[in-house]
Order: sequence, then C-alpha cells, then structure tokens
Amino acid sequence: MNGIHDLGGMDGFGAVIHEAGEPVFHAPWERRMFALTIALFGRRVFNVDEFRHAIERMPPADYLRTTYYEHWLHGCERLLIEKGLVTPGELSAAYAANGGPDGTAPPAQATPPATAARRPRAAQDKKPRTRARFRVGDRIVARILNPPGHTRLPRYARGRRGVVRRDHGVLVFPDTSAHGGGAHRQHCYTVEFAGRELWGRDYPADERVMIDLWEDYLEAEKVPSRRIAMKAAGHPRTVAKPARIAPAKAQTGSRMRTR
Repeated sequence: MNGIHDLGGMDGFGAVIHEAGEPVFHAPWERRMFALTIALFGRRVFNVDEFRHAIERMPPADYLRTTYYEHWLHGCERLLIEKGLVTPGELSAAYAANGGPDGTAPPAQATPPATAARRPRAAQDKKPRTRARFRVGDRIVARILNPPGHTRLPRYARGRRGVVRRDHGVLVFPDTSAHGGGAHRQHCYTVEFAGRELWGRDYPADERVMIDLWEDYLEAEKVPSRRIAMKAAGHPRTVAKPARIAPAKAQTGSRMRTR
C-alpha cells in the first residue's frame, strides 16, 4: 500500500536527530514491548509481514507523532483484535485501569475499532518457484505497482532500472504472506540502482542504492535493437528518406465519354 510509512525519497521532515549515547530502550515498557512481540512471533500468533502491514495502517498523523515502539504497540493491538484474541473493550478497560505504557493515557487512535476486525483467508500455498528468472549481472526494471495491501517494493524504485547483484535464494513473498495468501516462495535479489536513476541528475554520479526485491517485483529490461538505438541517437543511416512520388502514367485507350 502507498502510505506514510514509505518515506524513502521524501523530504521536508526536518533533520535526522542523532541522540548521543542513545540507549537500546528509552523506558522499561519498550523492553517489555520488544519481548512481547517476539513471544507472539514465536507462538505464531502472526507473522512479520502481517505485523508490518498492521503498522502501515496507522493513521498518518499518529504514525508521524508516535515513537518506534509505539508503532509496535499499535501493530500488536490491531492484530490481537483482528484475530479475536482480545476485544477493543478489554483493551480500553486495561488502559482505564493502568494508563498507557508510560503511565499516561494512550493516543486516541491507538486501539483499532471493532469494525476493522478481519480474519485472514485460508489459502493453498503455491509450489515454490525454485528456478531463478534472473542471474547476477542481469539488467532489470522494477515494475510499477500500486497494491492496496502490503508490499516491500518502495515507491521510489518503481519503474527504475537496476542490476542484479546477488541472489538470496527462495524466500517467503511478503505481499501474500501479509494477507493469509500463503508463502508463495520465490527468489529474492539484491538489486543495485544508480543514485541518479532514483533521485535525478543532481545526485552524485558514484552513489549506489542496494534494495532486496522479490521476483514478482521485477521484469527484464528490454534492450532495443541496434537499429532502434541508432535511430534514437539520430544516426544518419537510419534517418528516413523523403518519400518519392511516382510520375503519373500516360493515359492509354479510348477517351472518357462525357454526357
């Protein structure tokens, strides 16, 4: 989905502030949030792709004003509700009795409404795609996709040309895994993009960006034939000659009759 979480290539958010001596956790509740999420993964309550998509569905204003582990809190709450393990009322009652994770009331939009509850549909997993479509060194183009659900193809890379630099083997496809559509395993590649291909001519010519992308995000770059390339460059041998008009043939036979 195209959401506020896909910040790559966007600007206007101010400088990135580096905290000197930044701790791993800023508060005890963040440590507990980390442990709780890992436990839910371990019990297979949800997978990492479902978790990421839950965070992506946060209201944009809430996403920007909340912290990293508040995003985790929102994702866990939403998924526990959608999977029927807790109710919005139970969460509200817990917050009313104990306050938010830092002792204050939670954000107004932190708990998803009951109407948002959905159960993932059962799916027959497809046979893993073990044969790679691309090899290291192949030139590719990232497809232009705008899926309504989860994807790992960033907006700034769509429609851009790159080169395959590494094949990571067959991995779970996030776009189906996030929605109960099965693993749909396929090859995942590290693709190198020139900075100028992504950001324009003002970007340093020697900068490169590496992105891990699944096969369904990619297509082979179509290399034009030599003649088409020469024509695009204005080569004189490919410039079309002016059409020649054949001289009119002399009329033969009887004259046209007039009334």
